Amino acid sequence: MFGFGKKKTAPENANGAGRELNAPLIELRDIYKNYRMGDEEIHASDGVSLKIRKGEFVAIVGKSGSGKSTLMNIIGALDVPTRGQYLINGQDVSHMSDDELAEIRNKTIGFIFQQYNLLPRDNLLGNVELPLLYAGIAPEERKARAMASLERVGLADKWMNHPSQLSGGQQQRVSIARALAGDPSLILADEPTGALDSRTSREVLGFLQTLNEEGNTIVMITHDNSIAVQAKRVVRVMDGKITFDGTSAEYAALLEDESTRVKTAETGEIAC
Repeated sequence: MFGFGKKKTAPENANGAGRELNAPLIELRDIYKNYRMGDEEIHASDGVSLKIRKGEFVAIVGKSGSGKSTLMNIIGALDVPTRGQYLINGQDVSHMSDDELAEIRNKTIGFIFQQYNLLPRDNLLGNVELPLLYAGIAPEERKARAMASLERVGLADKWMNHPSQLSGGQQQRVSIARALAGDPSLILADEPTGALDSRTSREVLGFLQTLNEEGNTIVMITHDNSIAVQAKRVVRVMDGKITFDGTSAEYAALLEDESTRVKTAETGEIAC
């Protein structure tokens, strides 16, 4: 269904040697993000430390109000922490200006949104070209790269179509193509299956898994545990803190244990 590209390799340093494959791509060091609501101070991120290395597929999962969206905004360079350090490829972006953050986003991060965020008046090619336009890529190269991205998600033959002519699943594939067009270091997916039916959700998750197998680093934000366990690593957030960080198999076992304890407690209450 989809076409895939070559596997990513570690970029070379100034001496031509490949970088350390397990070096952190992103690193959060004791991150706090506080908001004030009236007289109350809300700790949306409360001392979060996290490392994500090149080539990982990580799901950040949590209920509404857990702090996962705040964490996504910081990882995506959409916001800065109140205090703490956030490094992307070793570069501290914690206190950058809006313009500097915009440059980081455009060069380093490819975004996949729940609601696709496609421009309705542009055709698919124009939508996928957009981040390349902002990056100052020449028109001929821009078109070639956008078409290659559409080819990867199986939509090159529909490049003249507009978003309204596509299904929800196809629109999300355009969103993925747009994220891939700039060859980002990090793909950040915000509830990528939230607006899709179960069959299309499986297709999109399968595509993300294949992208990860090619070497792409993916961070997926979700509230759904069944989606989270499709990643290789799961980070659970609650009340602004990380309460679990481990493999998807370990997280699935934790969920099973929690479910068993709830059922046992409910059985005990009925017996009483």
